[in-house]
Amino acid sequence: MKNFIIKHIHFFILLFFLFAWLYPVQNLTAASATDSVKTEKTAKEFNPGEMIIDHVVDNHEWHILEWGETAVSVPLPVILLDNGTIYTFFSSRFHHGTVSYEGYKLETEGNNKGKIVKVLPGTMETDKAAAIPLDFSITKTVLAMFFSMILLMALFISVANAYKRRPNQTPKRLQLWLEPVVLFIRDDIAIPSIGEKKYERFMPYLLTLFTFILMNNLMGLLPFFPGGANVTGNIAVTLVLAVFTFIITTVNGNKAYWKHIFNAPGVPWWLKFPIPLMPIVELVGVFTKPFVLMVRLFANISAGHIIILGFMSLIFIFGKMHWGLGLSVSVVSVAFTLFMSLLELLVAVIQAYVFTLLSALYFGMAMEEHHG
Repeated sequence: MKNFIIKHIHFFILLFFLFAWLYPVQNLTAASATDSVKTEKTAKEFNPGEMIIDHVVDNHEWHILEWGETAVSVPLPVILLDNGTIYTFFSSRFHHGTVSYEGYKLETEGNNKGKIVKVLPGTMETDKAAAIPLDFSITKTVLAMFFSMILLMALFISVANAYKRRPNQTPKRLQLWLEPVVLFIRDDIAIPSIGEKKYERFMPYLLTLFTFILMNNLMGLLPFFPGGANVTGNIAVTLVLAVFTFIITTVNGNKAYWKHIFNAPGVPWWLKFPIPLMPIVELVGVFTKPFVLMVRLFANISAGHIIILGFMSLIFIFGKMHWGLGLSVSVVSVAFTLFMSLLELLVAVIQAYVFTLLSALYFGMAMEEHHG
């Protein structure tokens, strides 16, 4: 039954992308009669900062490449909630932000860049007085997470079925790859941090956390579709992961854990009364721990993408000065890019490990029994 579901999930994903590719979209010259003249007359100069930010941040379409004046990209579903009304359509209706649709526009500049805003009727000017609609769209980051989750589900369900078919036998195929990961999380993270008596109920979360972060870190390094999305470099994603860890830690905190926060033993009374200095410090620490988790993963993954794109930008910056300079710098840029890519492979594993380890340590601290 599970294999049947997985096969159909794959079928619907393929059907979605087939529809997305066939949807009338991507030619920039056919955006609109009023904007075509502007597009032909205005040649955009290479802007490294804009290019880097566009690749790092989220987007309502999955840009793949540009061929001349034609941009090849996968349009994604737009889901808006405005004044109790739901609007659904594909992002291709915006023609890369050059036209509006249903009174909405994909902002391409300003403070609301990348957001969908209301426009004044009959114009492309943003309606400053209108509130920005609630956006529940399937963006590039969301779709990339769907890819990684479906892949992880397929891997683990397949391995679980293999263990059911062949219990207590030598692992084969995918089992040889995933069993060491499971044992690593159990023996080197969960048990040392939480303890042998209490680690089992946290194993599903820790294993999911590690594999999800690692999978998205690695897929983000692929320079071609469906890779290249900066999932774990999106602070909204790392925020949700950190909130999950915070909730689990808070819910499982025992009496000794909360007593240590509000009335830490061994601390002089004058640090607790009349000004509760130490309780305030300890309480702030409860919130700074998940905050550090969020920022560390976000900053390390984003920094790697930015550095790699920065090295590649040097080729075009020096090439604009002289083609010889561009050719000379390209050798150095490509060499450093390859080096950074290999380093990012190491960082992808380390960051998944650190996030999972610290989460396990927080769980262990919350349930530790203090004697005496």
